[in-house]
Amino acid sequence: MLTALGEEADKIAALDQGADDYLTKPFGVGELLARMRAVLRRSHWTETPVSVGSQRFGDLEIDFEQRLVWKEGEPVKLSPTEFALLQELALHPGKVFTHEALLRRVWGPEYRSEAEYVRVYIGRLRRKLEADPAKPVHLLTEPGIGYYMVK
Repeated sequence: MLTALGEEADKIAALDQGADDYLTKPFGVGELLARMRAVLRRSHWTETPVSVGSQRFGDLEIDFEQRLVWKEGEPVKLSPTEFALLQELALHPGKVFTHEALLRRVWGPEYRSEAEYVRVYIGRLRRKLEADPAKPVHLLTEPGIGYYMVK
């Protein structure tokens, strides 16, 4: 998203509505190009070998090959970034990822200081995947450290 609005609330609202990135004006062409390269890199980072297949997490099923998710048998629509974040956590159940590690692995190394991205996207995933987002059972927080997923 390219905009003149630079307040944190504006960024959070845009990310909640599906934006994968947020760039405020004025901006340098170099930064814009770097962010575009990051998006292109992310599109290749999340490729998963076909051998992974699918995994179940209680009432959730994730098909990594087809990039599909079902909750209680119903399809759940995820953005590419939401799926990439879910995939990173689901492929390593029980492993706690710091905000920085998730930013590096899902968004790219230039996003290491954008911890709000991880919080916003975890919130979005919880709203879509958890029965009660306030009391998650799949996407959990390790206070002061980061996030992890359990079966």
